[in-house]
Amino acid sequence: MNCRSECGACCIAPSITSPLPGMPHGKPAGVPCVQLLPDMRCAVFGRPERPAFCGGLQPAAEMCGVDRNAALLWLTQLDAATAPHAIKA
Repeated sequence: MNCRSECGACCIAPSITSPLPGMPHGKPAGVPCVQLLPDMRCAVFGRPERPAFCGGLQPAAEMCGVDRNAALLWLTQLDAATAPHAIKA
């Protein structure tokens, strides 16, 4: 599966705790990465400075859903469920 054009959900919804170029302390959930270009593509895609977290996110039907809003919602819920403070049942 390929990334949806003009989406950028994976560069906005999740928190990233590792340093990113231009964001040395990572980024909170819901905040666009500074490497997200106006066309919603990643400026460091495929480059060595791209965090391992970002490289580990691969587009998949479950994550991407039917549209950008579905992807944002799914990733936001995943981030909340896996946050260190989340209570696991």
